Amino acid sequence: MKTNWKLITEIFYTFLKIGPVTFGGGYAMIPMIEREVVTKKKWVKVEDVTDIFAVAESVPGAIAINSATFIGYRIAGVAGAIAAMFGVLIPTFLIVIALSMSYLYFKGNPAMEAAFNGIRPAIVALICFAAYKIGQMAIIDKTTLVTAGVTVLVLFFLHFHPAIIILLGAITGVCLVKIKGRLGYKTELDGFEKKGA
Repeated sequence: MKTNWKLITEIFYTFLKIGPVTFGGGYAMIPMIEREVVTKKKWVKVEDVTDIFAVAESVPGAIAINSATFIGYRIAGVAGAIAAMFGVLIPTFLIVIALSMSYLYFKGNPAMEAAFNGIRPAIVALICFAAYKIGQMAIIDKTTLVTAGVTVLVLFFLHFHPAIIILLGAITGVCLVKIKGRLGYKTELDGFEKKGA
């Protein structure tokens, strides 16, 4: 299969634009990725982006790089994954190096402190917006709403490791679909319905 270098270059530049403006990491990146790859470029569907972020969060590594790599792969295979990964990685790497080198000059600077005081709440807003967008796709009925609520309570009060939460979520999902099937309820699973036995 011939590599579409025009598409690979476009993927690289798209993620190169996203990388340096996503203060707060991968979660703050979700609205930007959705705007670029779903709304503007129409490379993937919003449901696919939600699934990709779920997988990217559940595997080791930074969510920003994981999600960019998964999306790049979904669009253009291995070459797309590499292009997206480097597109996100290069500007962030250069910014961190520049900030590290100039840290002593910025330390204690009132203007810089004021800027970070504005950036922090903006990051919280971006993460909340990302959670809302993912919630629209993930919470589809009362069962998933209750599952999400119980998970939040477990995270707040029991402090389980995120990997355990993800594993328990998967097990809970499988069990709930089977229970609903036995009770005669239909469960929507990625575009088709599972009918009760």
